[in-house]
Amino acid sequence: MIESLYYLSVIIPVYNEEQNIKPLIEKIQKSLEKFSYQVIFVDDCSTDNTREEIKKIKNTNIFLIELKKNYGQSMALAAGIDFAIGDYIVTLDGDLQNDPTDIPEMVEIAEQGNWDVVTGVRNKRKDSFFKTIPSKIANFLIRKLTNLDLKDQGCALKIFTKETAKELNLYGEMHRFINLLAYLNGARITQVNVKHHHRKFGKSKYGLGRTLKVVNDLILIIFQRKHLQKPIYLFGNIGLLFFSLGTLINLYLLVVKIMGNKIGDRPLLTLGVLFIIVGIQFFTMGIIIDLLMRTYFESQKKRPYKIRQIFNHTDSEAAKGTETVHYNS
Repeated sequence: MIESLYYLSVIIPVYNEEQNIKPLIEKIQKSLEKFSYQVIFVDDCSTDNTREEIKKIKNTNIFLIELKKNYGQSMALAAGIDFAIGDYIVTLDGDLQNDPTDIPEMVEIAEQGNWDVVTGVRNKRKDSFFKTIPSKIANFLIRKLTNLDLKDQGCALKIFTKETAKELNLYGEMHRFINLLAYLNGARITQVNVKHHHRKFGKSKYGLGRTLKVVNDLILIIFQRKHLQKPIYLFGNIGLLFFSLGTLINLYLLVVKIMGNKIGDRPLLTLGVLFIIVGIQFFTMGIIIDLLMRTYFESQKKRPYKIRQIFNHTDSEAAKGTETVHYNS
């Protein structure tokens, strides 16, 4: 077992963030000067010069994990968590909207309160209205459907104990509910207000397209409380569509029935019932397939991502060049 060389492991998934790398590193170095730490950039197959900008920074505490293809933020976080060896694991976005100056206070809160997770709350969020819609939906549904009462599930700035982070099984796009996953594993969670800034460089990767995925993921997590884990997307979206159509049709027919009209011989009634049954079947298929995929990965001890290489400026090579370490997935 590798002994921890660092007190903090800062994991930053990045995708096309070349202009943000240098100022982000400068902020991290200034904010964490009193800590021993490693910074782990996980590049999700960027198409710009993000990797080159990271490699330019000659600091032996900075690591770059290059994924072979674009897997999404959850897989990038999973790769970073697997590699991290710090006593506390910090996650934040690479777009400079999270502020590294909040990290020391969050670490202090975790230590003094013996918390497993300290998560940020963006009280003055600097995002567009359309970007915040999926987060508002997720926050509302989680509060209503679970016992986890957190104001901001979507804030990327979080601090985990190493044990808590290593227990997380992130697949698909479960990073949106990482607090809930930790909670379901028995983690003690608290929240603290953090700063949030406007994005200065690059483009946001989020939008209204996340809304259906948010609903699907939450449905699955509620299922996971009693069974196992793995998200549904394609089958869940189709199931939501059919189930919603069937519900609307049957509600319409109910109103018609209340008004005194006969509906027993209407083909629309059959269609409404059929849509609801088909929707439930798609949900069931999605859950079964996701469980089979989870079994496939874990029974063979495979990770659902592949790493091209891990890069770090070593002490012996920093003055004359770099060393590239290859990682077999």
